[in-house]
Amino acid sequence: MKYVKQFCIIVLISFIGEGLYELLPFPVPASVYGLILMLLALMSGVLKVSQVKETATFLIEIMPVMFIPAGVGLMSSWGVLKPVLGPVMVITVLTTILVMAVTGMVTQGVIRAQERRDKHE
Repeated sequence: MKYVKQFCIIVLISFIGEGLYELLPFPVPASVYGLILMLLALMSGVLKVSQVKETATFLIEIMPVMFIPAGVGLMSSWGVLKPVLGPVMVITVLTTILVMAVTGMVTQGVIRAQERRDKHE
């Protein structure tokens, strides 16, 4: 029963994210709204990690299975993708490097900010 309750909480937050997607005029995916709502709920203490931990862990564990249909779709579309494979690979490599660099810089900034805050306290 605990898993059902946790799953319902996660689905409710996702549903609210879908509602925000329909209501707000921003080009932000509904899943991002849901993730932001989940983050805000966890950070504010409205929702505790223990209230969703087991189900969230299960969903993360089965995540690779969710990519199987996308992989099969790519394989069946090989004829269409083959001519643009070069540019797609270049874009993929460049954006991966860019995301890694930005993530590293943001992480370093957060660590430095925490260290400065700890020195002042």
